[in-house]
Amino acid sequence: MRPVLYFFRLAVNAVRVLAVTAAATFKSRAALQLENLALRHQLGVLQRSVKRPKLAAADRLLWVWLSQAWGDWRSALVIVKPETVIAWHRKGFRLFWTWKSRRGKPGRPAVSKNVRDLIRRLSRENPLWGAPRIHGELLKLGIDVGETSVGKYMVRHRRPPSQTWRTFLENHVKTMVSVDFFTVPTIRFQILYVFLVLAHDRRRILHFGVTAHPTAEWTAQQLREAFPFDQVPRYLLRDRDKIFGAHFSRSVSVR
Repeated sequence: MRPVLYFFRLAVNAVRVLAVTAAATFKSRAALQLENLALRHQLGVLQRSVKRPKLAAADRLLWVWLSQAWGDWRSALVIVKPETVIAWHRKGFRLFWTWKSRRGKPGRPAVSKNVRDLIRRLSRENPLWGAPRIHGELLKLGIDVGETSVGKYMVRHRRPPSQTWRTFLENHVKTMVSVDFFTVPTIRFQILYVFLVLAHDRRRILHFGVTAHPTAEWTAQQLREAFPFDQVPRYLLRDRDKIFGAHFSRSVSVR
């Protein structure tokens, strides 16, 4: 009953505003200016005497409606700040959609316990099956359930622990090098390419070469010069540049 009462009060206030507006059309301009002066003076007195005016819900709804229907509503607002009216509008928007969502249809239907147990059984007895495979098997049985729900109720198989990337680096840092290029602009606005071989154990520069026209053959030759006596590292880190293609990979594998 309270929402109905609020809307009734809002309608009453709206009727009063329309009545005052209709009556004002028959008044002279001088009478309207004097009435406006008298009303503003009374508002000033109320502001000095009342620190925080008490507004009913119908009053808030009226100002929310005025803020949407009247472009110059801020100029006539005195008792509260415009930000307060905007906050009322946002609160009303949230309350409206909360009420509408409660009256609407519920979300996804809950998965029954029998279906959940069946999903776990299929997952436990077939550890190589993923959610798509189990979902397909359930559809064959006439069980309509989403693939996301299947993945939610699957059994999580324990995997053997594996070393982290940091542990791998700590264990093999002495047998690991990195290769890469960086560019250097010259005073003649040319570009030189610097090939760099870096050791990870002490962050040492093992070798570098400079050229204006890098090729895969030249890059492979630089790697041979960096490790001339079969001192090839066990792990070589590089990016996916095309210069580290098939020719470079064959040269590294031959070494």
